[in-house]
Amino acid sequence: MRMSSKLVFFLVALSAAGSASAAACPALLDHRVRSFDGREVDLCDYADRAVLVVNTASRCGFTPQFSKLQSMFEQYADKGFVVLGFPSNDFRQELATSKEAGEFCLANYGVKFPMMELSSVKGDGANALFKELAKATGEEPGWNFHKYLIAPGARNVYSFSTRTEPDSNAIVGKLKPMLK
Repeated sequence: MRMSSKLVFFLVALSAAGSASAAACPALLDHRVRSFDGREVDLCDYADRAVLVVNTASRCGFTPQFSKLQSMFEQYADKGFVVLGFPSNDFRQELATSKEAGEFCLANYGVKFPMMELSSVKGDGANALFKELAKATGEEPGWNFHKYLIAPGARNVYSFSTRTEPDSNAIVGKLKPMLK
């Protein structure tokens, strides 16, 4: 069976488009994860934004940082910024399920930035993104609310300890030049 030249052109163009979008996604963000409510999230969708990745816990003394994370998300979202929360029980301070953690964040802190499902963020069991972040920065989370700021295109990755507040000069100073 012989294909028409238009069909061949279409298939070649479609293949090239798929390759181009795959090439546009930096390896660091080339992961699919699940949100707290079970939806699939393609991290490549955030490749053109500044991304603040945070491992979270609902029963931690640093949990009030959710308010500042939400405030930053609201303030800078239209300038190409997103916060991604990754609940983790690595430090034994998270609720039992992803759904409980997500609902807690919304009810107590008005969190509307994307929250992922419960996962490990350190050691051999860490989710793929956190393994990549630890490799890129040489630091894995030592406690809840460790933060990684990823530049658009994942050109740079910065690591910030739990004690560094989300709206600190250290983070905002790195973030502002990344904004659109």
